[in-house]
Amino acid sequence: MKKAVALIVLMMLALAGYIAAGPYLAIRGISQAIEQQDAAKLERYVDFPRLRVNLKAQLDDSMVRHAGSGMQSNPLGAFALQLASRMTGAGVDTLVTPLGIGALLQGHSLWNRASGDTIGGDSYARPTPARPLQHAKHRFESTTRFTATITPPEGTPTVAVLTRQGLTWKLTDIRLPL
Repeated sequence: MKKAVALIVLMMLALAGYIAAGPYLAIRGISQAIEQQDAAKLERYVDFPRLRVNLKAQLDDSMVRHAGSGMQSNPLGAFALQLASRMTGAGVDTLVTPLGIGALLQGHSLWNRASGDTIGGDSYARPTPARPLQHAKHRFESTTRFTATITPPEGTPTVAVLTRQGLTWKLTDIRLPL
């Protein structure tokens, strides 16, 4: 009986450890997928539908706030805001997909090669990989929410939000510094 209880306690501790290590494993998986420019691998760690919805909501909110109440109350202004919202929504829909992220990574790679930012400085060497989460500050906000804050040297911090879905963690939101 004691062995069964000990085994159950050990399994519960292992499960809790796996769940606690989950966001770090997801961040490592995202970083490796970005470094290897593997959009299919990135799809395992990113909830693209939720990420698109969250980014659209942020951009729409920012646009309405910057436009002000005068623009919203004017029929022509309201039409312009609606049109702009559809355009930003289409842009988010296009970019926040595995193929869109893959294209962005390819562009980053080409830019680094053209600017000479390669491994070892050799123009024929591989470009320096993107590592956006390398120096992020990590924090559990709850048992189902984890954040990684990226603070560039000359800018406003960007927060990547990972959410637990069952036993796995996925990127579900990026709080943009609008």
